Amino acid sequence: MEKCPCNSNLLYSDCCSPILEGKIQAPTAEKLMRSRYTAHVKNKIDYIVNTFHPDTRKNTKRSTIEQWASKTSWQGLEIINVSAGGENAEMGRVEFKALYKIDKRLKFHHEDSLFQKIEGLWYYVDGITPKTQPKRSFKTGRNDPCHCGSNKKFKKCCGKNS
Repeated sequence: MEKCPCNSNLLYSDCCSPILEGKIQAPTAEKLMRSRYTAHVKNKIDYIVNTFHPDTRKNTKRSTIEQWASKTSWQGLEIINVSAGGENAEMGRVEFKALYKIDKRLKFHHEDSLFQKIEGLWYYVDGITPKTQPKRSFKTGRNDPCHCGSNKKFKKCCGKNS
């Protein structure tokens, strides 16, 4: 039983999988954000491209996303703040911090993302890097549990080569 990569504490089959497989639509902006993160983890490039807002999708280069996905290993997701974006909303914001490895280096992606619902479907519009640091952050102590959910110590897992 695989846990969902979006760190929802749910099983993948009960969380992002039905959304990525097109069985259900993301009901909220946060669920779309979580499913987009999981799509990066699972290399579901079509889903990532198709969930860009129609006005920005034409400026999205699939090859850039594929290249980024091929060399990035996503390690964890932390939701910092959610503003609006509920099931009955038309706009929402989700601030998040994602931990990833690239070229054996551990890095963070911190973004405040804007989402819009059009005809019942949520889309990613754009994101900005917040000027202030988030209130919470991933623990990175060598003896802390790893963020990826492996149940190993950070130093023996994702922090091994960082």
